[in-house]
Amino acid sequence: MRMYDLIMKKRNNDILTQEEIRYMVGGFTKGEIPDYQMSAMLMAIYFRGMNEAETLNLTMAMADSGDTLDLSGIQGVKCDKHSTGGVGDKVSLILGPMAAAAGIPVAKMSGRGLGHTGGTIDKLESIAGFRTVMEQEDFIRQVNDIGIALVGQTAHLAPADKKIYALRDVTATVDSLPLIASSIMSKKLAAGADTIVLDVKCGNGAFMREEAAAVALAKTMVRIGNGAGRHTIAVISDMNEPLGYMVGNSLEVWEALEVLQGRGDEKLTELCITLGAYMLYGTGLVKRVTNGKRKMKRVLEDGLAYKKFMEWMKAQGADTSSLSNTKQLLSAKYRLQILSDQKGYVREILADEVGIAALMLGAGRENLDSVLDYQAGFRLLKKTGDYVEEQEPIAVCYANDNSKVAEACERFQAAYRFSRERQEPKPFIKAVIQE
Repeated sequence: MRMYDLIMKKRNNDILTQEEIRYMVGGFTKGEIPDYQMSAMLMAIYFRGMNEAETLNLTMAMADSGDTLDLSGIQGVKCDKHSTGGVGDKVSLILGPMAAAAGIPVAKMSGRGLGHTGGTIDKLESIAGFRTVMEQEDFIRQVNDIGIALVGQTAHLAPADKKIYALRDVTATVDSLPLIASSIMSKKLAAGADTIVLDVKCGNGAFMREEAAAVALAKTMVRIGNGAGRHTIAVISDMNEPLGYMVGNSLEVWEALEVLQGRGDEKLTELCITLGAYMLYGTGLVKRVTNGKRKMKRVLEDGLAYKKFMEWMKAQGADTSSLSNTKQLLSAKYRLQILSDQKGYVREILADEVGIAALMLGAGRENLDSVLDYQAGFRLLKKTGDYVEEQEPIAVCYANDNSKVAEACERFQAAYRFSRERQEPKPFIKAVIQE
């Protein structure tokens, strides 16, 4: 078998077999197939696409390219949640303890952020003492003991995806539906959960800006998951403004605590309840999604989710006293109000621009070697639909490096779009895909 022949086959719009795809992925991962040939294949896939069987075979080959997590030692049906990425997305910090309090074993691996979207591991590492590395034995024991453990992804989990993504990033082949779907799902399948619930974002702060594109991606990933024998459900949610009011690592931890104590943003709370309900439904713990929503609301209202969060933090070494002290979580050296340069109703907030502004402050990574400022970020004071007077504060900037503040705040301010009349709010949860 030759890679040259496979490139020509896909270039000519023919179907690659399972054996051919496994040869290609395995050879590239081992370094036997050079970058330039895999780049040519990625471009052929970009233009010719892949059918359902090819996409599933590519995903499985990538999932099998390294270690796979064996969660059989964990009691109960394991469920994993994955977000396609957004700005201010602190859902895992809230949903994890909610799900665990509701009886779902949460054994999760998460990644770090790169670019304008934040990573769950970065947020957790902003908590003093929290350990994101754990031996598998201890990981499984903790899930059995308290119902939840969350660690960083290892380099040995789906290594083919890491190598292929690096090529996609420099060959303009990132936005290919089969390549996006296989990248996401290969890591989820390797992580070992029985049920997968996907939070697929759409809007100006999401990878898929149009709802139709988000639906297409969701359907592809659901088919892959179900085809691999994992019950998979996708919830499509809005990312046309940051999720919640906080953007930045320790700031988002603070907001997660607010939600867990019943004081959080309505949309953020709604999303966590909805995703949690589908996790309960997907694992068979409830027969109807409406029952799942009731159960998720109850673990919030009764304080069980907050209690589980603190139990989880203690188990992974966090200094829980820092979590009850707002001053420690919001401890940046500089605070500056950002004033509106016009008046009117907020029509939209360009979430990607807010994310880039936070990155400029040091809250995100421009590259893998970037050093994060955990306290940097923004607290939004005005959201879509709110009326704003000229020179009225729309946000507060938190920073430790004063030299970065002016440029970042200018970019943040430009992310707001206004109109004379208030726009009718659009549904926040767009659709649910399950096949």
